[in-house]
Amino acid sequence: MALSLCFSPLISHPKHRPRIMPFNKPIISSRPKMSKQYLLLSVNCVHENSQNNLPHVAVTSYVNKSRWEEWLLAVAGLYPVYVTVGGVVACLRPSTFSWFVNAAPTSYTLALGFIMLAMGLTLQLKDLFNLFLQRPLSILFGCAAQYTIMPAFGVIVGKCLGLSPSVSVGLILLACCPGGTASNVVTLIAQGDVPLSVVMTLCTTLGAVVLTPLLTMILAGTYVPVDAIKLSISTVQVVVAPILIGSYLQSKFPRAVKVVAPFAPLLAVLTSSLLACSVFSENVVRLRSSMAGMSVSSDLSLFNRVQAIFASEFGAVVVSVLLLHFAGFFVGYLSATLGGFAEPQRRAISIEVGMQNSSLGVVLATAHFASPLVALPPAMSAVIMNIMGSTLGFFWRYIDPSDSKISLEATDKS
Repeated sequence: MALSLCFSPLISHPKHRPRIMPFNKPIISSRPKMSKQYLLLSVNCVHENSQNNLPHVAVTSYVNKSRWEEWLLAVAGLYPVYVTVGGVVACLRPSTFSWFVNAAPTSYTLALGFIMLAMGLTLQLKDLFNLFLQRPLSILFGCAAQYTIMPAFGVIVGKCLGLSPSVSVGLILLACCPGGTASNVVTLIAQGDVPLSVVMTLCTTLGAVVLTPLLTMILAGTYVPVDAIKLSISTVQVVVAPILIGSYLQSKFPRAVKVVAPFAPLLAVLTSSLLACSVFSENVVRLRSSMAGMSVSSDLSLFNRVQAIFASEFGAVVVSVLLLHFAGFFVGYLSATLGGFAEPQRRAISIEVGMQNSSLGVVLATAHFASPLVALPPAMSAVIMNIMGSTLGFFWRYIDPSDSKISLEATDKS
């Protein structure tokens, strides 16, 4: 079931006035328990108020979707499964992805460009800009959290674990990337503020043109030379330009886009999975060699074996990525709580901060850094981040926000 978000402007009407419905689409609760998880297709403004004179946020469902379209959307929601299965295949048979790896970095760049184009086909930038004008505080707060919390912890985790320079640079690059589109789906599952999540993703993605190269140069420049200008140009080419092209096509050729749109989410998540698993397969041989020494010590106890695994290069990458995303989820939620935001906004900010655009990290790492290990943290993140995010989303799905009325009233504040 395709989803479209509708937002009302923050205007109060007297209680005796009738409820205004600008169109006759069925309205579902703003935080529904959905059986179909799907990335947002569009955002439209709706002039509507609840009986309590509070701004109403509603998710509308299109009833004219055929069964095969619903099936495509459901299959597209299995992104963590695809990445996990692909990671296992990359471990067992790295040669499976050699056809894609051998064409790198061009294949990686084209893959990310396609993913961003698919995202652009689902966005109406004018309506998103109108929403930004209505709720600037929460959006700016979330974007600021994205580009302060994660980069700071990228440096902290790397230094605390004593990572090698290449892995440290990869972790910092990952931390400086914008929010990933998967966060929108996870926020929907978690009964968070989905409109806030969508606009934050777009704003941090557009901001990545300047902030990702600048922060990477400042924080990772102590390890290796970083050319911020080339990073910025690559970000424009593979992220911003495809999004703007997709949005333009959606506005100028709506009928053609309507035919393609049902396939876009599934193709995008499959491409993203291929990208992450290909980079992972590139580094499998190196990781195996780093673990070879401990595998011969079969007389070690289980505890010592586990300790040896985490002491290896592979274990260090896994632990560093786990700690980075855990810090993003936890500190993102904590900062939103201290900022006085309501529960739905806290969840959205937590998920948005904790989930990165790992595909962008992979492309920038392979295109601008000599060591293949720089791309390893972003590639591992695609697996670990989605498992962590999905788990958190389903945990929150069964915990209803306790301050639902207050949350809408407190949103602006935003």
